Amino acid sequence: MKVHFRRRISRQKYSILYNSFVADIPARKAAGIASVNRKTVNRYFTLFREVVLQEAYYERTNISLRNGVEIDESYFGARRVRGKRGRGAGRKVIVFGLLKRNGNVYTNIIKSAEKQAVMPIIRRVVQSGSDIYSDGWRSYDALAVYGYNHKKIKHTKSEFAREDGTHINGVESYWSWTKRRLAKFNGLTKEQFRKYMLESEWRFNHRNTLSIDLKKLLRKLR
Repeated sequence: MKVHFRRRISRQKYSILYNSFVADIPARKAAGIASVNRKTVNRYFTLFREVVLQEAYYERTNISLRNGVEIDESYFGARRVRGKRGRGAGRKVIVFGLLKRNGNVYTNIIKSAEKQAVMPIIRRVVQSGSDIYSDGWRSYDALAVYGYNHKKIKHTKSEFAREDGTHINGVESYWSWTKRRLAKFNGLTKEQFRKYMLESEWRFNHRNTLSIDLKKLLRKLR
């Protein structure tokens, strides 16, 4: 994917748009702040977003997590269909996440939350022998078989954290943050959803140096 950069607005307005994107301000609001038309904002935001996505795709190919990894799946989209039962039942998109405590997150859209869908991802991303934390979902029961030190928190028994450090608060907080973020962008298509999920992942992984890291990526286009 090739991305081209050419600034056609004043340095001041460009700075406002850049900082608005970094702050995750929607294009409509950014247009008002910078006093430029929406098409101009869309052009620059699309540029910034494509640069981020290109880098995010690259980073995912090299990710390897070990120890203190929390795993969980979350459900995005329409509400559950009445009469449907089961974990995440209904017309929802299922996203599986792995979060290294105090580190990076890795997410994948999956068709189901069953063992055959999640275990290959875990085995590819998490080093064998690592501590993995999850809830009591049955798909994770095979973790010990593959050489992981599996620690479960039982939400069904109103258990959310144990004194030995067993919890999945980190990945659950990531889901909450991501859903609040996506709520700002109404009516995402299926393809847009994939891109915005990947962007959320990159933003989280670069949360402490986001502005600096994006500037470095943009300099390569000049």
